[in-house]
Amino acid sequence: MEALMIGVSGMRGTIGGTLTPAVVMRMAGAFGAWLKRGAPAVNGAHYRVVFGRDSRPSGSWVRDAAVAALTASGIEVIDLDVVTTPGVAMMVKHLGADAGMIATASHNPIEWNGLKLLNSQSVALPPEAAEQIKAGYEAGDAEYVRVEKLVPAKRNSETHALHIKRVLDYVDTLGISTKRFKVVLDSVNGAGCVATATLLNKLGCQVIHLNATPDGQFPHEPEPTEKNLTGLADEVRRQRAAVGFAQDPDADRLAVVDENGKYIGEEYSLALAAELILSKRPGPVVANLSTSRMIDDIAAKYGGRVIRTCVGEANVVQAMIRENSVIGGEGNGGVIDPRIVPGRDSLVGMAYVLQLMAGTGRTISQLVAGIPRYEIVKTKFECRREDANRAVEAVKREFASERVDTQDGIRIDWERAWVHARPSNTEPIMRIIAEAPDRAEAEEKIAMVRGVVDRALKG
Repeated sequence: MEALMIGVSGMRGTIGGTLTPAVVMRMAGAFGAWLKRGAPAVNGAHYRVVFGRDSRPSGSWVRDAAVAALTASGIEVIDLDVVTTPGVAMMVKHLGADAGMIATASHNPIEWNGLKLLNSQSVALPPEAAEQIKAGYEAGDAEYVRVEKLVPAKRNSETHALHIKRVLDYVDTLGISTKRFKVVLDSVNGAGCVATATLLNKLGCQVIHLNATPDGQFPHEPEPTEKNLTGLADEVRRQRAAVGFAQDPDADRLAVVDENGKYIGEEYSLALAAELILSKRPGPVVANLSTSRMIDDIAAKYGGRVIRTCVGEANVVQAMIRENSVIGGEGNGGVIDPRIVPGRDSLVGMAYVLQLMAGTGRTISQLVAGIPRYEIVKTKFECRREDANRAVEAVKREFASERVDTQDGIRIDWERAWVHARPSNTEPIMRIIAEAPDRAEAEEKIAMVRGVVDRALKG
């Protein structure tokens, strides 16, 4: 199903389908107009936007179209070239910019691309700002300037080195290095290729790097799920490595494979990072509604609490700032430490997992065994947003007597299990996620909710 998705995560569409140079320029023009009508420029003279892209083959023309519209709006663009999404977020503040823009479609296949938008605080836009920009896009809003107000674009190549330094500042580099961990890394030929391998080398790891050419030619489906990472699991076993790490194309998500070649999943990325941080700095944790109850168990172990938010990095980060959270993220492999980057960062996740291994002397499988175990089942199917919204309303009516949270679709909590049903913010799909102590019970809960959804969609 082809669609142009515009929401809190920016814009995504299919190359040569819903995403064209004209569409990209229109969005960048609307973003520039919105930016100029907001707060004064940070530098007091002209607005500045840092621009990065993942490694997709379409990234160069998406960048060129967006930069053309921003430059024509009198905005100075600093082009970071192919860098990670957390790298762009870091550079917004480092360069004193008013905003950031990334050409990426995250985990979507190669035929997709889009624009992710960041504000001056380096975080994804809150819903009200996203709605304003969407309205500006639909209205064809733009504020182009005369020639005397044009500011030439610049290039900057500092991102990778600075990102690595920031991560190293918050881990015990010597303690990790003495272990000489053998690590298999799958960067899916994405934007994380350069910085991640360098970070692991600086941490003293023996790195076997799979899919290490940042050309955007994904060797498998780029979402770091179990069915897409059989090659990584096989290589961990073959190399007798300590751990396997997998990134998505813009390197903001992390999945982990244990020393036996078993995929332990994206949910454990945040759980393991939280175990490390809370053992040193107890405090509140923020996670979205689709994130495993493991995080609640870990927080309770250290006397902390978990604040739940709508799905979406922007929602999690805003709550982390408000609650002064020490760690947070999303169950899709997104680890957030606001001291380093106010957004999901696979490099942070890897460094924290390695430090937890080094500090405890435990393998990944032993660390996982120490966390209360649940089975989480994630399903998705093509569905227009308006149909998904209608289905969610039907689920709300059906389960009105249960304990529910309706801030983002609907999450239903029972004593042993939960289900979260919601339309995606980034794709024309609906997601239904369930968690329970065993897989059969989780699948039973999904089937129960899916039945209500199917009846609503047929009605």
